This record gives sequence, C-alpha cells and structure tokens, in this order.
Amino acid sequence: MHFDFDGTTPLYLQVAEQIEEAILSGTYDAGEQVPSTTAISREFHINPATVLKGMNILVDRKVLEKRRGMGMFVLDGARERVTFNRRTDFFEQQVSPLVEAAKQIGLTEAELAALIERGYGIK
Repeated sequence: MHFDFDGTTPLYLQVAEQIEEAILSGTYDAGEQVPSTTAISREFHINPATVLKGMNILVDRKVLEKRRGMGMFVLDGARERVTFNRRTDFFEQQVSPLVEAAKQIGLTEAELAALIERGYGIK
C-alpha cells in the first residue's frame, strides 16, 4: 500500500482504493482476510478511525464483511463489484464529459469512435 499524505484525496478514501486495488490484482481473493485496522494504522502511521472509515466504505459497497472478533474479509463477488463500480465511475467521470466535449466541437459519433480507435492504435 502507498498513501499520498500531501494529496487532495482524503486518507480514508485512499485506504478504500488501496484495498480495492489489492482485490482487483488478486492479492486478496474472496474469503480472505484483509489486514486489520490496527495493522494498517501502525504500519502507515494513519489514525485507526481513518482506516476504519475507509474499510466501512467497502463494507457498505458489499466488498468486505466484518466478522465480529475476527476482522474484515473479502466477500464473494467483490472483484466483480469493484470492477462494475470502477466502470460506472469511468463512464460518469471520463466518457460522459468526453462525449459532451465532442458534441460541442461538432464531432459525430463515428468521428469520435475513429479518434478512440486511433488512441488504441487500431488505425
């Protein structure tokens, strides 16, 4: 895990993002325990309440589950939920504004698709 203490993204969101990244990369699979709030807070010198806030976001998103007295575990289907959420965010934050900007300068759907294909190196 790596945290940007000087950046604009709150640490609790960085905690959630880092755990999601670990799930996407296969570091933590369904059923596996993630590091405890205490372990993360000690290793990275982050307030335990901040770490817990980030983990609770993932509990709310049905990515992690709390097991009383045992810790936090990755839920079945967590990787798919994280992927779905990231794709949704990508559409809302990147694609939708791109389409609006393309419309403003008069690009057709075909012209925009051609530019995207060019970006992928297809043509």
